[in-house]
Amino acid sequence: MHRRTIHRTRIELTELGFGASVIGNLYRTTTAADAAAALDAAWDAGIRYFDTAPHYGLGLSEQRLGATLRTRPRDEYVVSSKVGRLLVPNEEPRGVDSEGFVVRDDLRRQWDFSRDGVLRSIEETLERTGLDRLDIVYLHDPDDHWRQAADEAMPALAELRDQGVIGAIGAGMNQSAMLARFLRETAADVVMLAGRYTLLDQSALDDVLPAAQESGKSVVAVGVFNSGLLSRQWPEEGMKYDYQDAPAELVARARAIAEVCEAHGTTLPAAAIAFP
Repeated sequence: MHRRTIHRTRIELTELGFGASVIGNLYRTTTAADAAAALDAAWDAGIRYFDTAPHYGLGLSEQRLGATLRTRPRDEYVVSSKVGRLLVPNEEPRGVDSEGFVVRDDLRRQWDFSRDGVLRSIEETLERTGLDRLDIVYLHDPDDHWRQAADEAMPALAELRDQGVIGAIGAGMNQSAMLARFLRETAADVVMLAGRYTLLDQSALDDVLPAAQESGKSVVAVGVFNSGLLSRQWPEEGMKYDYQDAPAELVARARAIAEVCEAHGTTLPAAAIAFP
């Protein structure tokens, strides 16, 4: 599989990556065996970039990803995780996580983009994964925390990068405007753009992509299925768009795109993956 180099770094990403939220039991239970099988299938297909986060299944995704990657040669793959949500004991558990993951809520997420929070989060991720290092670290959804993220978290990551502890740093979000600011105003090498440059949403053309071109930095486009609506040849009502049930008008738009795909001998999911 072809690889792309993150600008100004030595990190090379395969053109397709594995997003590990699902193996953290996003929306439904995924068994450990199925998670391992999915990771093995990705590896066999040539994928060598794997992304996770503490948020995904309250650490379950990181644990499962690490269990599989530890059996692979460390220099043959790139792994990224995220900071900004510390996992702390939940003093008022209700049984199941309230943020879309089918896991027990013995832990809860605590927003923290402080320097100490960043360092602690990275250390805990390394413990959960059992890996010796993280190649890329992103600030995770700092939408309401710009000041602390820019003033404390990003400088802390930049220090680790400059020391050679991390290969590249950036931010990952579901919006594009703030990601453009990270590219223009901080030491970020790369941003992870979720769902804003897809067959249904090209809003990144207005901000993130011009900012990346101007700054000479990189963009990793993820969420190409917009949470699921573009993941089947014929979208149906009840499928997800941006983590919510898709509105009828978006389902209709997706089906119209699917008809164009069929007319040209391809499928909607294939076009969604190829688009960015």
